[in-house]
Amino acid sequence: QVLLVESGGGLVQAGGSLRLSCTTPGRTISTYTMGWFRQAPGKEREFVAAIRWSGGVTNETDSVKGRFAISRDNAKNTVYLQMNSLKPEDTAVYYCAAGLWPITSATMVYSWGQGTQVTVSS
Repeated sequence: QVLLVESGGGLVQAGGSLRLSCTTPGRTISTYTMGWFRQAPGKEREFVAAIRWSGGVTNETDSVKGRFAISRDNAKNTVYLQMNSLKPEDTAVYYCAAGLWPITSATMVYSWGQGTQVTVSS
């Protein structure tokens, strides 16, 4: 339904930080409820964070609460996932998603980005 392009992954040591970015080329991202999911090898894709298109409401899963923050800059047509105090268990491919609030399940997603690898070393 909408093209999503994410970037910003990489290799970081435990305790470090990364900021992921998601853009919607040719579309206005402020009109979409956006989310971040992650998937480690052999595990199901899991919800990380979401931001509602209206009202400024955000939600993060308990395992990242207080460490990760989702935000958007409509002037830059970009949604971010700021990841601080990274842990090895955060290692996964991270996917940007557009869908229906609260977008806490893949069943609520109608568009996925291609994924960006985040690797956290111990």
